[in-house]
Amino acid sequence: MNKIEHIGIAVSNLKDANQRYFRLFGVKPYKTEEVLSENVTTSFFRLGESKIELLEGIGENNAITKFIKSKGEGIHHIAYDVDDIASEMKRLKNEGFEIQSDAPKIGADNKLVCFIHPKSAGGVLIELCQEINN
Repeated sequence: MNKIEHIGIAVSNLKDANQRYFRLFGVKPYKTEEVLSENVTTSFFRLGESKIELLEGIGENNAITKFIKSKGEGIHHIAYDVDDIASEMKRLKNEGFEIQSDAPKIGADNKLVCFIHPKSAGGVLIELCQEINN
């Protein structure tokens, strides 16, 4: 793992959250996009080398809506940048971590992504991210 890629924050209303975080950070999000594979809409703020991802669920059948119903809005996950997501998934599985998918998915912000279940990571949902080379 190279660095923290971003921190994901679950929000009930992305438009309102974007305004709140604009007031907090003093910068607008650089990108907003739908990630249909996860049924979410995201926006990203860049703060120096750090990024914050706001996530709003689309409909009822997605992880963000379920998270907010059970825990309320707040930090959802921490994402780490990796060079080779497939080998990192294999390494972590061999170390006993529960990977939530057999293969990476296309995620937001031009990344391949996968998640490590919080029950095998001390209660923290971990996302692995690898930049997609075009």
